[in-house]
Amino acid sequence: MNQSLKALEQWLAQWMGNAFWVDMASRAGALLLVSLLVWILWRLLERWRKSIHRWIDADGSGARALTVQDQQIFTERELARALHIGVNGAWRLLRAILLISWLNLVFTQFAWSRDLAVAIIAFVLAQFGLIAAAVVNYLPNLFIIAIIVVISRLVIRAVRGIFDGIRLERITLPGFYPDWAETSFGLSRLLIIAITLVIVFPYLPGSSSPAFQGLSIFFGVLVSLGSTSAVANVMSGIVITYTRGFKIGDRVRIADTEGDVIERSAFVTRIRTPKNEEVSVPNAMVMNNHIVNFSAQAKEAGVLLHTTVTIGYDVPWPQVHQLLCDAAIATTQVLEDPAPFVLQTSLDDNYVAYELNAYIRNPSAKQQIASEMHAHIQDNFRDANIEILSPHYRANRDASAAAIPLRVATNDDPPTPTVT
Repeated sequence: MNQSLKALEQWLAQWMGNAFWVDMASRAGALLLVSLLVWILWRLLERWRKSIHRWIDADGSGARALTVQDQQIFTERELARALHIGVNGAWRLLRAILLISWLNLVFTQFAWSRDLAVAIIAFVLAQFGLIAAAVVNYLPNLFIIAIIVVISRLVIRAVRGIFDGIRLERITLPGFYPDWAETSFGLSRLLIIAITLVIVFPYLPGSSSPAFQGLSIFFGVLVSLGSTSAVANVMSGIVITYTRGFKIGDRVRIADTEGDVIERSAFVTRIRTPKNEEVSVPNAMVMNNHIVNFSAQAKEAGVLLHTTVTIGYDVPWPQVHQLLCDAAIATTQVLEDPAPFVLQTSLDDNYVAYELNAYIRNPSAKQQIASEMHAHIQDNFRDANIEILSPHYRANRDASAAAIPLRVATNDDPPTPTVT
């Protein structure tokens, strides 16, 4: 290029004979050549932009929907729009660089504007130099952060493997139950992440600035003041897990809510009632109320299902016991062993309260079982011609006969002596 300019200057000097005009003509020619080159690049950039836009809009291009499992995060149209914006931004940046380079080249061709061009170039290079120096100086800290993050991920993966083994009962620890594994892993992971953040924090850019520290304190105070009830629910959920009050699928009664546990999260316990209603009970409320678990002993010893009927004194109690036990045995899902039994819970003025107790394995169906058992009780008492009622008497005692049934002989009674 320089040799061509010198040759052009010599030819112009011979033709024009004036050094000033020769210099001006050679510089003008160089500018025209460079301007032509810049115009060509400008047009190429425009064609590049249009071709990329056509490729984005074409079928089967890279603008495909972004999905996570079955959920669509970004549609094809949204991704295409983002790509269009990115291409336009890159196109404008390249045009700006090309225009600035052309202007600086123009300014350097003249003595009166050469200093301005040099100053602009020096300023731009200085800014790029500062950015490059900051990036290079931060590389060691970035390398340390990467090592810490990799180590923490490996530790989390190892801890997950251990607790998965405990949950699947491949690893057994004395006094550590498998249903503790999920919560214990969550707490361990939270602790590992917290320790990692504490170690990484000094290596973050701007971590020592007062503004960054003040912002951290502000968010810490904000979270502390606004999450008192949330923290209470989380701590209650942890305590509930380790006290083993209930498991997923158990039939429980918490305060006035009875149903099957379908979910136990960090904040709430969800129960599905027999009416198919889903009730969310905060874990703090669960901790503050007593819990009745109907499923804890149901699979091993069974759980008692009981109902009460009142019968007058004129009906012999052994007959009532037999009718009630027969009704329980005739009910499906009632266990024959242990056998049903009857308790006389009270002797009132005019009637006796009989409580029928029967063992079942499925507490989630106790309403249906109780309904069937009530039907069998009605049928048995109807067949025996006995009314199920609570009689009340109003009479003046004038030496009339008392409503006391005849004694029924049992196996425990002594034999009646024979008179000869």
